Amino acid sequence: MQNTTFKNSARCRFCGAALHHTFVDLGMSPLCQTHIETPQLNWMEPFYPLHVYVCEECLLVQLEEYVSPEAIFSEYAYFSSYVDALLKNAKSYVDMIVERFQLDAKSQVVELASNDGYLLQYFVEKGIPVLGIEPAGNVAQVAINKGIPTLVKFFGKKLAQELSALQKNADLLLGNNVLAHVPNLNDFVAGMKTLLKPKGMITMEFPHLMRLMERNQFDTIYHEHFSYFSFTTVEKVFAAHDLILFDVEELPIHGGSLRIYARHSEDSSKPICPRVTELKDREAAAGFTRLEHYFSFAEKVKTTKQKLLEFLIHAKREGKSIAGYGAPGKSATLLNYCGIRTDFLDYTVDRSHYKQGKYTPGTRIPIHHPDKIKETKPDYLLILPWNLKNEIMEQTSYIREWGGQFVVPIPEVRVYA
Repeated sequence: MQNTTFKNSARCRFCGAALHHTFVDLGMSPLCQTHIETPQLNWMEPFYPLHVYVCEECLLVQLEEYVSPEAIFSEYAYFSSYVDALLKNAKSYVDMIVERFQLDAKSQVVELASNDGYLLQYFVEKGIPVLGIEPAGNVAQVAINKGIPTLVKFFGKKLAQELSALQKNADLLLGNNVLAHVPNLNDFVAGMKTLLKPKGMITMEFPHLMRLMERNQFDTIYHEHFSYFSFTTVEKVFAAHDLILFDVEELPIHGGSLRIYARHSEDSSKPICPRVTELKDREAAAGFTRLEHYFSFAEKVKTTKQKLLEFLIHAKREGKSIAGYGAPGKSATLLNYCGIRTDFLDYTVDRSHYKQGKYTPGTRIPIHHPDKIKETKPDYLLILPWNLKNEIMEQTSYIREWGGQFVVPIPEVRVYA
């Protein structure tokens, strides 16, 4: 365990304290969703430090902001409807939340970062009014085409005030996998406070830092994610804006996520559930209230990189062919940090038509339609979105016909026949 203290001018995006301590340094990396088109192959590609800090005051784990959200998210390559597990999670969530809080045609649901309408469509089916807010115009248009009202804007306090003036305040304000994407954290949470009705509630889902560290999920760190939350820290963020976390659920999705439930501090109609205290106690016992605990992660990451490269080198020396499955954001971190290019990975495939025919950021590995796997019959299929391994192994079980095997890189290399 090493305390890497150094001089740095960056400040914590929540509490404003100077950032002096390294959580993990993953070198230089490009933006994870800027897939390269053929005419761009000889162009210079910008890389930025993927150096993650932990704040000694509030213990928020975070990246510096090198690129504006407008540059990252105005046009985006991630469409949630291509992922069966996300659709299943979304439908389950809608069924649960409608029943638990008795939402109906008089309720107003607002989703932040609503993507292509993959979740709001299930509220629409139940006749519940919805509004999506999604900054990526190309993604939002898909939702609009489905008949889901969607604003193409970034969310913050100013937009919340505008919507509140139009009486668009939310009974349910939700956001899945958006909180980590927000550089101006205080403005975003203040906006939620503004837009929420007096008796309304907020739910947010995001990867759980405790699971990220426990399961060595370093590839979920990339420039589009500005912050990485424990429950202990996210509770402080919401409390600073007079929002109380009254319940929490631990979910298996994305390798281990939290779903938090928040309300106005003055709303006594939603008592704090025992799960809140239980999770805080568990995090404290695991070390998440002590700065030193965060210094244990970096060495585990190096070991995982070494084991993955050892496997790939050995496979190539035996003359084996290796293809990838998927081109998610996490693959940009894994491939660039480990230096994996076409010398190890012949190509990768993705179900998203938006990515097919392009190349992975930084490493320039070609992205094909999944049919390419049947055409080339690789010996190994490296599953880059390892959090979806069961879904992918079921979809591509046919590789066993020629003796193909699956490889999952995280938390460490594992081969499945």
